Amino acid sequence: MSINFEGQVAIVTGAGNGLGRSHALALAERGAKVVVNDLGGARDGTGASSDAAMEVVGLIEAAGGEAFAHGANVANFDEVEDMVKQAMDKWGRVDILINNAGILRDKSFSKMDLADFRLVMDVHVMGSVNCTKAVWEIMREQNYGRIVMTTSASGMYGNFGQTNYGAAKMAVLGFMNTLVLEGGKNNIHVNALAPTAGTRMTEDLLPGAVLDLMTAESVSAGALVLCDEKAPTRTILCAGAGGYATASMYETDGIFMPVESQNPDAIVAKWDELSDNTNHQALESGSKQTEKFVMKAMAALQA
Repeated sequence: MSINFEGQVAIVTGAGNGLGRSHALALAERGAKVVVNDLGGARDGTGASSDAAMEVVGLIEAAGGEAFAHGANVANFDEVEDMVKQAMDKWGRVDILINNAGILRDKSFSKMDLADFRLVMDVHVMGSVNCTKAVWEIMREQNYGRIVMTTSASGMYGNFGQTNYGAAKMAVLGFMNTLVLEGGKNNIHVNALAPTAGTRMTEDLLPGAVLDLMTAESVSAGALVLCDEKAPTRTILCAGAGGYATASMYETDGIFMPVESQNPDAIVAKWDELSDNTNHQALESGSKQTEKFVMKAMAALQA
């Protein structure tokens, strides 16, 4: 196995079922010591049980690996801190974090209760923030870390009935983009996985024949690439049904308009030109957009 995690410690949230379970087992199979985090709730976040996480730990240990379960609610920072402390007390480091925990509260926006919107944001966004915050200084001090966010096509492209989920999944990409800039000097790589798999999160949404193709294991293969020592950074890896692709956000080159033309009618008149994607590019940071516009303005003034 060229990708190997011997001597490394991984935390996988939401690891009692579905994708998280598959990620945890795959990491352990390749040598990682694994913290199997799972609150043990239902798909909508209700309830709690340690049974699923303990089963995953049992499978890892039966195969000769090391693991322990922790039932931290990722939306509760104190519980997350305790989980990370236990990992440090037991193994002395944390190398990998996969932010996988999530819930669904799907309804059209007109029918959605704001409490359900807030809960989904808390679990997906603040859950990722809490877990990342708890390991961030550890990774900085050891000059090594691999963090994987879990995004979704629902966040990148939209999906009916998932305004809360879509907003949360796009938010973690913004979180990733800035962490990449802040963590790079300490060899912390941050990426995102956009999975499509047949799990309890999707079992009611897709036909059985399609679900059979969409194995969690095929997605975990991609996740492990993002956990590897040679992993890229600031990459969105899409994976599902044996298909793999990367997604990026691009910005057109755009145009400069002099002061006398900076009005709505002139902008509409130039719409085709400013939206021409011939020379579009993925910007490295928000400041690069400012730099681009300033350079265009300076060039126009000097012409």
